[in-house]
Amino acid sequence: MTEIGIGILGGGYMGKAHSVAMSSVGAVFNTALRPRLEMICASTPASAERYRAAYGFARATDDWQALVRDPAVEAIVIATPQEMHRPIAEAAFALGKPVFCEKPLGTGIEDSRAMLAAAEASGTIHMTGFNYVRTPATQYARQLIEDGVIGTVTGFRGQHTEDFLADPEAPASWRTSGKANGMMGDLAPHPINCALRLMGPIASVMAEIETVFDKRPGGTVTNDDHAHILCRFASGVLGSIYASRIATGRKMGYAYEITGTKGAIHFDGEDQNAIHLYRMAGPEAQRGFIKILTGPAHPDYEAFCQGPGHGTGYQDQIIIEARDFLRAIETKTNLWPTFRDGMEVNQIIAAAHASSDAKAWRDVSDF
Repeated sequence: MTEIGIGILGGGYMGKAHSVAMSSVGAVFNTALRPRLEMICASTPASAERYRAAYGFARATDDWQALVRDPAVEAIVIATPQEMHRPIAEAAFALGKPVFCEKPLGTGIEDSRAMLAAAEASGTIHMTGFNYVRTPATQYARQLIEDGVIGTVTGFRGQHTEDFLADPEAPASWRTSGKANGMMGDLAPHPINCALRLMGPIASVMAEIETVFDKRPGGTVTNDDHAHILCRFASGVLGSIYASRIATGRKMGYAYEITGTKGAIHFDGEDQNAIHLYRMAGPEAQRGFIKILTGPAHPDYEAFCQGPGHGTGYQDQIIIEARDFLRAIETKTNLWPTFRDGMEVNQIIAAAHASSDAKAWRDVSDF
């Protein structure tokens, strides 16, 4: 086993998740590289020190450049607001340091293209954070599709719905200001990434993006609340994606249904340890979706628990990401999802915005 010094930028929601993952991944997956929590960066010296003490880092700083330059920091995890993604990543790649960056990759397509170019020019490891598609259930869904269990795929419906801004009296905040912080930058990347992973490339989109509550206590809303996106996959299959931060009652509505000529698959993120499978076989009176509880027979489950149906959780998705990042560094081979995958999600978001503005279909290749 070899130690690797980890630097994490950002100590909040995702900074904590990645810190816990890096603390746990060696024990969970017996990784050849064992993370050493070397340095954490936050916006002030006080908050950085607070995170250092809470998460177990050796050192803390409020200077992201100092963290990136530090020779003991050998790999970087970016969990900051989107506007900081590009300068941090470019500085790290200039020093040949591997980078894991949370989605969305920068503030939009221009940032993600520049970050991808810097990553590929450096020749080092780069990975984008899309955790929800890594559940054992969704990994198994991908296997079922690839194995032809549901036949030729004929349709896709995906969504990511939450209700943290469903109340029109919820106050304005950073989430309601700036295009990059809107629902299309926050929630929509996840079902888009899911569609790409399970269905392949998206060729064109037709979107309606809407701000439902344009004023909130404390300010004007300058970004979007929800969107409907029709999409035509490169395979020719038609699909749809819905994403919303005002979907009353939904807490983790990351869900999809994929239909085929021999069956169908349904997944609901609020029941993330199950996959529902329909097979078009046997007497009609006996047909129906069966609920399959995930267990050690499914991808990446057994490392966490040996009991079928006992379940994995959100933090476990981040630990799987950490395993993949460390494996990529160890083998010097980029693993999915790379910065290119993050950039492709931003391409689709850019095409969707253009489609919504023009009220017309848009080819993703134009962006």
